This record gives sequence, structure tokens and C-alpha cells, in this order.
Amino acid sequence: MYAEGGWTPPCEPQPRRPRLTERQERVLVWLIALNALLLFIAPIGGATVIQAFFAVVK
Repeated sequence: MYAEGGWTPPCEPQPRRPRLTERQERVLVWLIALNALLLFIAPIGGATVIQAFFAVVK
């Protein structure tokens, strides 16, 4: 069906983007670690601020 010459294959795919450099990988790992740390610290800090607010209001 396609071997008769009426069909041509699509264009070649776009070239892949280069991988991250070593520095970019290191920055990305630091950002992920910082976000994970803040995930645990932020609720504790938020609770402390709320408790301080209620202590002042009472």
C-alpha cells in the first residue's frame, strides 16, 4: 500500500536538547533539597506564628 511511492516518511525529529551541565545539576539538587527541607520547617514555623498571634490577642 505505501510501497508504491505515494507516501513519504515525515521529517526527521528535532535534535534533542543537551543534558544539564554539572553546575546546573548541582543547582537543581540544591533547590530540591531546600524545598524538601522547607516542606518540614514551614508548618512548624507557621504554627509558631499562629500561636504567638493567639498569645498576643488573649
